[in-house]
Formats: sequence, C-alpha cells, structure tokens
Amino acid sequence: MPHGMVRPAIWTASHICPPRSYRDNLNLASKKLECLSSLKKCSSMKEIFQVHAQIQIFGLHRDPNLMDEIIQFCASRPSGSLSHGRLLVEYSDNLAVPSWNKLIRGYATSSFPIEAIRVFLAMRFRGVWPSRLTYPFLFKACTTLLALKEGQQIHVDTVKHGLDSDVYVRNTLIRLYGSCGEFVDARQVFEEMTHRTIVSWNSVISAGVENLKFFESMALFVRMRDSGFEPDETTMVILLSACAEVGNLDLGKCVHSQVIEKGLLVNCELGTSLVNMYAKCGDLYCASQVFDRMIVGDVWTWSSLIMGLAQHGLAKDALHIFKRMQHCGIQPNHVTFLGILCACSHARLVEEGRQFFHDMQHVYGIKPTMALYGAMVDCLGRACHLREAYDFVINMPVEPDAVVWRTLLSACNIHDCNDSGGVGEKVRKKLFELEPKRSGNFVMISNKYAEVGMWEKMHHVRSAMRDGGLKKVAGMSYVQVGGSTYRFLSRDHSQVNSENIYLLLDGLYLHIKDDEE
Repeated sequence: MPHGMVRPAIWTASHICPPRSYRDNLNLASKKLECLSSLKKCSSMKEIFQVHAQIQIFGLHRDPNLMDEIIQFCASRPSGSLSHGRLLVEYSDNLAVPSWNKLIRGYATSSFPIEAIRVFLAMRFRGVWPSRLTYPFLFKACTTLLALKEGQQIHVDTVKHGLDSDVYVRNTLIRLYGSCGEFVDARQVFEEMTHRTIVSWNSVISAGVENLKFFESMALFVRMRDSGFEPDETTMVILLSACAEVGNLDLGKCVHSQVIEKGLLVNCELGTSLVNMYAKCGDLYCASQVFDRMIVGDVWTWSSLIMGLAQHGLAKDALHIFKRMQHCGIQPNHVTFLGILCACSHARLVEEGRQFFHDMQHVYGIKPTMALYGAMVDCLGRACHLREAYDFVINMPVEPDAVVWRTLLSACNIHDCNDSGGVGEKVRKKLFELEPKRSGNFVMISNKYAEVGMWEKMHHVRSAMRDGGLKKVAGMSYVQVGGSTYRFLSRDHSQVNSENIYLLLDGLYLHIKDDEE
C-alpha cells in the first residue's frame, strides 16, 4: 500500500445490523405494547397515521399484530379508510388470513362490495389459505351485487377447501341463491345441511318469500316448528312479509298473536312489518293502532302507513301522516314519496302531486326512480291530463320502461276511448315496440278497440297475437274461507267442488240478469 494512504474499514453484517441485546429486545417489546395501546385508543385516521409513523421509526412495521390492529381500524370503523387498509395488506408479506378477512368484511359491508371479491382474488394469488370466516362475507358481497356467477364460483372454492359444510357459510349461501332468484338451489343447500340453526330456517323461508313461493315458505315454517325450533323476531318479520304479499289477513293476525304470546320484542323492524302487513291487507285501523303504540319508528314505518292509506283511497289521511312525519323531523325517502304520489293520484290532487314531485328532487335531493316516474304519470293520467302525461314521459331524463307506458295507456283507455287527442295510438305503438311478445298488451288493446266498435283494428290485433303464438294468461284469484285459502284459475275445474261452484255461479248470474231487466 502506498505511504500515507489509509485502508477503509470493511463493514461486516454485525456492524450494519448489530445483533440485539437482551435489553434491546426488552425495549422493543415495550415499544410494541406502547404502540398497541395507542392504536386501541385511536378514533380517527389522523391518529392512526401518527402511531403508524412511530411504528416505522421503531422498526416494527413488519410486526403482524400491529399491522392487524391498523387494518382492523381501517376496515371496521366509520372513520376508517379501506384503501389504506388495503395498501397495508397488499404490501405486507407476512399477514395471516384474519387480516385479509377483516378487509374482505369491510368491503362487503361498504358501498363497494365488488372490492371484497378483488381482495379475495389478491389473497388467493398470494397463496394465503382461506378460512371459514372468509366466505360468508364474500357471499354477502355477491348477494348485494346479485353476482350469481361469481357466487357459484366461490361456492366451488368452498368445496375445494372443505369448508362448504360450515353452517355459517351455508346460511349466507342460501341468502345468495335466494336473492338471485335461484330458490331451488337455495332449498338444495338447506336440505343438505346436517346441522341447522334458526338462522338457517330464516334464510330458506326468506328465500321462498323473495321468490314468491309463499305457500312453500309457510310449509317450511311449519316444518321448523315441528323440528323443535322456536321462531324469533326475524322469523316473524319474514312471515308477515309473506302475509302482506298474498293479502292473508287472518294468517297475519295469527302471526301477530304469536308475537304477543311469546313476548317477542316489537322492535322497529318487527313493528314496521306489522304496520305494513295490516296496511296491505286493508285493516288500516290495526295498522294505525300498531303504529301509534310503537316506541321507535323510522322512515320505513312512516312510509308503510302512508302507502297503505294511499292505496286504499284515504289520501287526506296519508297526507296528514306525512305532515306529522315532517314535524317529527323524519327525512322522507323514495318509498315515502311513492305513497304520497299514490295518494295524490287517487284524490286527483294534480297540483299537489306536481309540487311533491318537485320538492322530492329539489328540497330532499331524491333522484326519481322508474316507479316514481310511473306514479307521477298515473297522477296526471287519472286526472285526465293525458297530453301533459305524454309530454312528461317523452321528456323523462331516462328511457321510460313498459310499465310507465302501460300506465299511460290505461289512462287513455279510461278517459279518451275514441283517442280524440291522438295520445292513445302513440302509446300503443310504443308499447308494442318495447314488449312485442307480451300477450297482456295485445289483450288490453284489442278489448279497448272492441269497446269503441273498431272491429277491424280489433281483429288485426288478435290476428297478430295469434300469428305470434301468444296466448292470454289465465286470470287467477284467491278466496279465504274458514281459515283456508283457495286458488281459482279462469276456466279451472280442478277444485273438488268445482261442479257445485259453477252451479252457484250460474245461479248468481241469473239473479243479476233478472235484476238488470
């Protein structure tokens, strides 16, 4: 080596990362406990960021327990940040499945459920093995999105990992299939269960109600009772929903008596279901009684009563309840305004209907749904404002569906049989364009032509219907006698006493004819 030059020191691994002494390790453990304690006290992301910075300074950023605590806050708190939690999960290489599960759960219950599925895919790509707590919230996300195909793929994944028999997994899977209209699959998942809970029964009964399988749902309820399971508040809510849909007041009262007999807590959800059932079944006195006795009610409770009153022609009462609702400081939603517009429609309160539709958007900031547009068309149409209703439909910011056009056509058929204003013919053409295969449209239009003596047009419509291979859907009605419900189809002879029933009908027809003469 030349004179005067100094050899630089060669740094070894022990110099760069000197081994920690017992005291250093003790100090690090103390710092970790301090950080964990601080994280548990955090109430905002700003505080989380401050503690996270300290974790980085102490060199504890790879500690899975600390990272898991931060992810827990990000995913479960209203003030949390799912995007920050996601960054931590995706850039950490030593986090176990519970951390991933927390993030999946956070996204599944958020406004972005699709991200739960994406996080799951990232987890699988990393080779992290899912647990039985991974799938329920994935199925919840798929249910919210009505993502049947993705749900079926995840179902297959549960089978591959041997987790498909878990009761929690199966309960959420039943809900997924039920919400996506696959009641047969939901029923199959239920029937294959070796262990069931009350949630399992509630899920399959609810799936039946959602898919309009009301009688099957009732049969499942009877089976549930026979299996030794006692119904809870959720069961009653589901049954009351079924009673409301089929209009079975007697059965609804029976369910209500069960609620009282078992001493179940009439919480907001159960109380709202009772109000809705009585209102839809036409017993508005009982609906009002339940409503007035409720300690706590939300916007859905008020809306159920308003809608029930409106549908049964008690428009003034519905509008009075709405004023009470405003006075109590309850913010109305789209269902509330659907009831209000329905009330205005029945009472021919056109000016009030226009004002409510305006306030709904500009005062309450509610964007009209297709049902609300249809309600406004009905309000105008019932009051014989056919041209205004037509212009309203034409100027809608969204493409009107067939229900909106059919609502307008019904008004034209009632108030302008001869189509002197020319609106009816335009609506008929539009309806045929939207639903060229719906037999009900053809029947309604041909009947109207027959009523006004336009025989040639009537024959043309019926020929088009016949050439298209369309058939009129048979009418159906339900009659309750002695606590039993009987279903009748047009020209139906399947009833045991059908011969006597038709003899009685013939007798009634003769009496009516004699009275007319």
